[in-house]
Amino acid sequence: VPLQASGGGLVQAGGSLRLSCAPSGRSSRTYTMGWFRQAPGEEREFVAAISWSGGSTVYGDSVKGRFTISRDNAKNTVYLQMNSLKPEDTAVYYCAADNDYPVVLRTTIYDYDYWGQGTQVTVSS
Repeated sequence: VPLQASGGGLVQAGGSLRLSCAPSGRSSRTYTMGWFRQAPGEEREFVAAISWSGGSTVYGDSVKGRFTISRDNAKNTVYLQMNSLKPEDTAVYYCAADNDYPVVLRTTIYDYDYWGQGTQVTVSS
């Protein structure tokens, strides 16, 4: 399913941004969803994931306590609220959909089947 991520931009350290991710076409299916990010010259890093119901979430260590993943299934949209942003959060952020419904949310890129095009987040110091 094609995914569309949006909401990126330039923000000062300590600021906030909210990213959104939704299917770019019609999709009635609800997926387990994840957010990843990739800085220049770095590997793609897990940020957060949320179960299809929204009842379960998991976060990467570097964003725990600062980022919150949520979803609105009525709008078929997943959000990533990013607070207390740091310059090291600068990256392209990607949303992804997991074709399965794992009991334990998965955190590697190989577990996700569909990817959005990415949205740039730049945090200035």
